[in-house]
Amino acid sequence: QVQLVESGGGLVQPGESLRLSCAASGSGFSINAMSWYRQAPGKERELVAVIISGSTTTYADSVKGRFTISRDNGKNTVYLQMNSLTPEDTAVYYCNANIWYRGILSHHYWGQGTQVTVSS
Repeated sequence: QVQLVESGGGLVQPGESLRLSCAASGSGFSINAMSWYRQAPGKERELVAVIISGSTTTYADSVKGRFTISRDNGKNTVYLQMNSLTPEDTAVYYCNANIWYRGILSHHYWGQGTQVTVSS
């Protein structure tokens, strides 16, 4: 059993910041990489940021310079620091994990999603 639980979403004004958290719980697994996706109304889910075991990161062009992904390996938690938010960042944000479980590496682990709304 592996479960991802997200928190930190909310309503903010343009230019403000939010910090999302996603904690993985369970047993018998190890995390290879974690990532954040987002899905705005009427749009497909898109990749926002990825962090791998060696702390290497990659970002979507739309968030480079504004968002920072990080992880706490001891807590099996990934964070997304979102600065200089704009209304275009409004979406449901989903945590995804690339996990070794029962000898299989899979990225089919998702959080429930947390709503981020940026509006004046």
